[in-house]
Amino acid sequence: MEVNSLVSFTLAIIFLFLGKLIVNRSKHLRKFSIPESVVGGFFAATVVAALYFIFDFKVLFQVDVQNTLLLYFFAGIGLKSDVKDLITGGKSLLFLIIMVISFMVMQNLVGMGVASVMGMDPKTGLMAGSVSLTGGLGTTIAWGPTFIDQLGITNAVEIGVATSTLGLIVACIVGGPIAAFLIRRHSLETSTDSDLDIGHMNDKQHVLLDSYGVLWAWLWMNVALILGYFLDQVVQSTGWNLPLFVSCLVAGVAIGNLRRYFLPKMIWAGEESGSALISDISLGMFLVMALMSMKLWELQGKLPFLLAVMFAQTSMTILFSVFVVFKGLGKNYEAAVMAAGFPGLTLGTTATAIVNMTAITKEHGAAHRAFLLVPIVGGFFVGIANAIVITYFTNL
Repeated sequence: MEVNSLVSFTLAIIFLFLGKLIVNRSKHLRKFSIPESVVGGFFAATVVAALYFIFDFKVLFQVDVQNTLLLYFFAGIGLKSDVKDLITGGKSLLFLIIMVISFMVMQNLVGMGVASVMGMDPKTGLMAGSVSLTGGLGTTIAWGPTFIDQLGITNAVEIGVATSTLGLIVACIVGGPIAAFLIRRHSLETSTDSDLDIGHMNDKQHVLLDSYGVLWAWLWMNVALILGYFLDQVVQSTGWNLPLFVSCLVAGVAIGNLRRYFLPKMIWAGEESGSALISDISLGMFLVMALMSMKLWELQGKLPFLLAVMFAQTSMTILFSVFVVFKGLGKNYEAAVMAAGFPGLTLGTTATAIVNMTAITKEHGAAHRAFLLVPIVGGFFVGIANAIVITYFTNL
């Protein structure tokens, strides 16, 4: 059964509410900052998988609006970002880039190692490395023909898609506990700033808004999206290929900072709260749709290899986030938030990283620099660096 777009969107709202209800009633989920969208989306995916395995009934959702929600989300981040945070965080940005690139190499070595131990072609492990985990589903599909036609690995795409699916789930689960552990272990001083980049703090849910504040924020988000589309066309004309959300993020940063420093009177009193709420809704709905659309039954037949490689990759990600990323970024609250986002960058997607960080800041306060640096690394640098790393390993 194929569920049309309107019904799929409505079900996503229901599952997001369900996730919030479950998290509100579970002190353990709140303690480890597990996002409501992850709980609701994974519940939906589990129900869909049960229908398939028990009744042989396949449910497919039309989620065309999913990509638009992602663009609104990144435009909102850009509009609230201050370039001063980027300038002062230059060293952290460089360190994070180096760490992500280094981790891609490690992912591929682990993937190839597990494949070799299990008697498979070592290069099959690349599809369970940076191709599918750091790169995601899009990179997996893009590199599929190379692995099939040039390397003779006929089931490369299936392994990559399955690994990417598991990576997305794991990334959503481990980020919050990593930050919660670091905050407790090091007795970190959390933020007193309740003006979050995404959403509002859990103990301050009742925010005074008027319709024009939301509408004004929506207007400027649309302007950022329009400029983002234009920038994307310019970038493509040069032969580069970057995700559209990167162009929307850059457009948002440009528009937000120009208005902030040159046209401060054009900022509506409730605009920032409106932008934060629209971004929060867009991100939550995006992730619910991403999870509810997963076809968990496609993991069948590959479980032994997938479980082995994901155990190794997840263990390495957690250790790297705690002992390398956190310490290298300054061993403070912002570093803990970015450490929570690191599994999103390397196991899931940039959006997953932001979901993890949003869950932390809703409990412990704002981390503005993290919300600027992580999307820049995930959008600008990961795709380019990963292509170079993959090319090197496939040519070995």
